[in-house]
Amino acid sequence: MKTRTWLKLASVVGSVMLGRSVLRRRRTIDLAGKLVVITGGSRGLGLVLGRALIERGARIAICARDEDELTRARGELEKLGGDVYSAVCDVTDRDDVLRFIAMVEDDFGAIDVLINNAGIIQVGPLERMSADDFEHALEVNLRGPLHAMLAVLPGMRRRGAGRIVNIASIGGKVALPHLAPYATSKFALVGLSEAMRAELIQDRIYVTTVCPGLMRTGSPRHALFKGNHQAEYAWFTIGDSLSLTSISAERAAQQIIRAFARGDAEVTISLQAKLLRLVHGVAPGLVQELLGVAARFMPGPGSSRTTVEGKDAGSAWAPSVLTRQSDDAARRNNEN
Repeated sequence: MKTRTWLKLASVVGSVMLGRSVLRRRRTIDLAGKLVVITGGSRGLGLVLGRALIERGARIAICARDEDELTRARGELEKLGGDVYSAVCDVTDRDDVLRFIAMVEDDFGAIDVLINNAGIIQVGPLERMSADDFEHALEVNLRGPLHAMLAVLPGMRRRGAGRIVNIASIGGKVALPHLAPYATSKFALVGLSEAMRAELIQDRIYVTTVCPGLMRTGSPRHALFKGNHQAEYAWFTIGDSLSLTSISAERAAQQIIRAFARGDAEVTISLQAKLLRLVHGVAPGLVQELLGVAARFMPGPGSSRTTVEGKDAGSAWAPSVLTRQSDDAARRNNEN
């Protein structure tokens, strides 16, 4: 009897896996010639994704708030042989996003893929975070992607095809200490992304939610720190730099591209993030208790109530030999 039960279970699992494989093959798109929009495409992960997509023959449209960064990024991507469009755009401004998407469609063609990559991260103890910090995180990390999705959907629906990629975070699955506004906004983005997929799949528009752990993009230099600035920047940058705790941006980009090209619903990036998510799924209460213990060893609130960018919060610990990989990534990825 037990043998029959196990055989039936194995048959069901095998059928599910086979069906998933068939669906993936049917949904997989060739990116050669496809037009991919990347918000926050001037530096960090956005720029790394741009490089990888150009290698696959895609055409790229990037936006960001800093015109000088955009000019440098566009110049680099064009040197790689890419067909690149760029424009200044603030994703928190709905009208600005609508204008940017309309310009891309008018000047460059129909948008095949939207990658919502633009985002911010605020690091510091909860007692130093204000309501404005939470609102700012939601404006960029939630409403920014929402504005862009709503802007591209009419065209994708008319064509009955499209891919939308939302760069969320493992912090949108497991809330980590000293990242409260960030976690709040990323949890919300995961929910929005999953809701969009459920309703848009009938239009053959596949939404992929990306939940990376720490990636060596060089982004800590532009993260926002509150409380004991130097101590917060040090622990965050060291964690972002070490191979034991982070993954290279280039490896992450390849996994992201494979996932959305296949039309996958979700991808978790890095072994560390997968393990954390697995343990949290089995024992969420225990994980929160352990994170509470970890929070006791994190920097105290300090006396400052100001917000400082990482590049202005250096100390003997960062930059140092412990942050070398993150610092090198910053130089490669236009983060300096």
